[in-house]
Amino acid sequence: MLKQFKEFAFKGNVIDLAVGVIIGGAFGKIVTSLVSDVLMPAIGIILGGVSFKDLKYVITPAIGDVPAVTLNYGSFIQSIVDFFIIAISIFLFIKLISLTKKKEVEAAPPAPPAPTAEVVLLEEIRDLLKAK
Repeated sequence: MLKQFKEFAFKGNVIDLAVGVIIGGAFGKIVTSLVSDVLMPAIGIILGGVSFKDLKYVITPAIGDVPAVTLNYGSFIQSIVDFFIIAISIFLFIKLISLTKKKEVEAAPPAPPAPTAEVVLLEEIRDLLKAK
């Protein structure tokens, strides 16, 4: 069982998947920073100085030591923008990969055509004559 696990774990696909997950996590952090630190402040300025982190609906106001219960829809909007940027980036990346693979397939020489039935029959006759 240990041998089978080693074969599975060290196949190229599993290692490629692990690298992809690690790079994807780092990419997600980069996109989140881009959205929260660059795009959303710029969009907020365009919309009249709105800070999306501060957009919330107070359900129950704070009373004494009890904090207010709020619905933070500004953070939700920011998460939606994160999602769309990541989705567009992944779409473009997959599109780029498929274009390069398509060029590789086009660049590969076509396989020679299979011989016709007549050619196969003639080759068999030749081989039989050589055997005599």
